[in-house]
Amino acid sequence: MLLVAGATLWMGAVGFGFTYLMNYSVQAGAPALAPAQWPVASRIPAPGGHYVLVMTLHPRCPCSRASVTELNNLMTLLRHDDVKGYVLVMKPAEFTDEWMQTESVRSAQRIPGVTTLVDVDGVEAGRLGAQTSGQVLLYDGAGRLAFAGGLTPDRAHLGDSPGRQRILSLMKTGTADSRESLVFGCPLGATVCPRPAGAKNDGL
Repeated sequence: MLLVAGATLWMGAVGFGFTYLMNYSVQAGAPALAPAQWPVASRIPAPGGHYVLVMTLHPRCPCSRASVTELNNLMTLLRHDDVKGYVLVMKPAEFTDEWMQTESVRSAQRIPGVTTLVDVDGVEAGRLGAQTSGQVLLYDGAGRLAFAGGLTPDRAHLGDSPGRQRILSLMKTGTADSRESLVFGCPLGATVCPRPAGAKNDGL
């Protein structure tokens, strides 16, 4: 009886843990409230006949390694003279620069055609209405919002996604089945990102 009871409890715990992880992996972050026209106050150079693609990044978000990898994959499929890429790395003003030194940030800095910028207290992300790490915003050459969403199929997972396909379609044909997608990542304003038990924080 004790063995049966123990086995039942163990199986229940495993099932609960699996369900929790599955629910966590498909839990989307808050979408961007992006302005329809490029914000004139932005310190990122405004679109001038070319697309501007911006990703917001919380350096300690464990989900965002996948987002950065997918950004690299996307940029290899685009002509760099057609699009200017930027990654905004969020940093609270009271934290040192060392807080940002994570693998996600280092990977972003290595992407050809992408410039990384430190975004103190998320001021720049706020101008773009971004709330979630991994959020991508695409503005066309006239400064009009073309796309807002994420590049991963779910949290921390690599692979093709609706976001990637829609950006490619918009830039190559001018149309897509949608101009948005779900974004998976931690809140930009979090100093410690929520994550399942056992998951490693990025860069630590």
